[in-house]
Amino acid sequence: MSLSTTTSASGYQQHFDPVLGRLGLSATVAAIPLIVLFVLLGVLRWKAHWAGLTALGTAAVIAVAVYGMPVGQTVSAAGLGAAVSFLSVIWILINALWIFRLTERTGHFAVLRRSFAGVSDDQRIQVIIIAFSFGALLEALAGAGTPVAISAVMLVGLGLPPMRAAVAALVANTAPVAFGALSAPVTTLSQVTGRDFDTLGSIIGRQTSIVAVIVPLVLVFLVDGRRGVREAWPAALVAGVGFGAGQFVFSNFISVELADIGAALCSAAVLVGFLRVWQPRHALTADSVTATASVHSAAPVPVTTGGFGGSGGTADSAREEEAPAPRDDRRNVILSYLPYALVIAVFVVAQPDSVKARLSSAALHFGWPGLHITGATGAPVPTVFTFDYLPAAGTLLFVSGVFTTVLLRVAPGEAARIYGATVKQLTWTIVCVLSVLGLAYVMNMSGQTGSIGRGLATMGAAFAVFSPVIGWLGVAITGSDNSSNALFGAVQIAAAQQTGLSLDLMAAANSSGGVVGKMISPQSLAIAAAVVGVQGKEGDIFRKVIGYSLALLALIALIVFLQSTPVLSWMLP
Repeated sequence: MSLSTTTSASGYQQHFDPVLGRLGLSATVAAIPLIVLFVLLGVLRWKAHWAGLTALGTAAVIAVAVYGMPVGQTVSAAGLGAAVSFLSVIWILINALWIFRLTERTGHFAVLRRSFAGVSDDQRIQVIIIAFSFGALLEALAGAGTPVAISAVMLVGLGLPPMRAAVAALVANTAPVAFGALSAPVTTLSQVTGRDFDTLGSIIGRQTSIVAVIVPLVLVFLVDGRRGVREAWPAALVAGVGFGAGQFVFSNFISVELADIGAALCSAAVLVGFLRVWQPRHALTADSVTATASVHSAAPVPVTTGGFGGSGGTADSAREEEAPAPRDDRRNVILSYLPYALVIAVFVVAQPDSVKARLSSAALHFGWPGLHITGATGAPVPTVFTFDYLPAAGTLLFVSGVFTTVLLRVAPGEAARIYGATVKQLTWTIVCVLSVLGLAYVMNMSGQTGSIGRGLATMGAAFAVFSPVIGWLGVAITGSDNSSNALFGAVQIAAAQQTGLSLDLMAAANSSGGVVGKMISPQSLAIAAAVVGVQGKEGDIFRKVIGYSLALLALIALIVFLQSTPVLSWMLP
């Protein structure tokens, strides 16, 4: 095992074949931390924070012992990842859950639940509306973990068992990911590959729109099994086709940046319109689900681990307690929607470039201490830490929460108490997120991630099948399609040039493959588990979503492969 590398007291140069100079062996060794993480989560069912810390330790040992990265730089890289995780994940998670707890405390979420029942009291339909359509709108505006955090906790409040709500929110957050945060991942992909932004967006839209048609069907299966698909498939298909058509049209003919917004609104509009003329023959309500405790609408209480799940109530007792539910006047209904309308409004106001520039003018920029990295070609690897706190999604959610306290008339002291309880509830989730982002940065900075990507890029013509797998791995590691595109976009282009495949197709495949990796990302798992109150069961959630992730990945890989051949090459712009 050769450990030769260019290092100095002040710097470290990446290399991608440290094991006997062979890329394949190096990629295999580099994958060990990921294998450790997924085995601990999915097979041994460790709690996510312990699995994350163990995987981080494994990556650090490989970085030092195999890649020759100095110990100090390894520790510094982990520290940078942990610091980045605050704004990108933790800050979002805390404030998203705080907003929900405010609505629960004031009783307004109970009103919202009854309002949704007015559209359809069927949980299968509610999951599509909230996790798929509304979640996509949140993904379009905020990205990161916002849609999973908010939609999962809303589903629990509507009576879905916590574990099922977490899984549904994760699976739903797939098709919109590539165009999230006003298509930031596509922008990054265009920048790192040098390919045309509109062309990349067009190809991605022609791939992910197909996945979008399937996702609502998967959601009704998750909620109610085969019976759910049999009874609710028309609504699921209408929502999926509406979303897919909207995403295709906007990404190809209107605006790539607005692809998710257009898709989410199209999906919601066609579904609500369809429900005016059709409803499932047998509605699946919270009262009719066995082994599911009822969510009482009378006394508002904060979210707790046991407040929504378990087997504490029967269907008959639930119906008796729900029977005297009051009729809500228009004012209360408006107030119940207001916190989430505020979230959308605040994000919309913050989107114009002029506003972003003004907010970002207060950002802090500095080179991360003790970290000096150059790439394999000798070019410096950016290690500047940017604390861009004002336009951050978590900050915008905090502002929305402050407005919510005023409009819902929550006393400052009570709001602060709820905030403190929220942070306390998320303690171990925060540890998990810190460790997983630390893992990602150690693997990236040492060259382990590069070894994996370049190892897969040696597949020749078969690379068309494995191209989406690279994007999938990138998002599984980093938790972000944007980061995956930054990490592997150039690798995709280099591999396409070597194999004679379409440069634009392979670059787009990185982003499309990445969207289905989001649901197995440890960051996403931690967020979903935390907001529904099942911390420590991230491994169980992983086991429930990994099959769907792999199945959808196989579909995208098949689409990309066929698009690289005359069979579906006509689909490319």
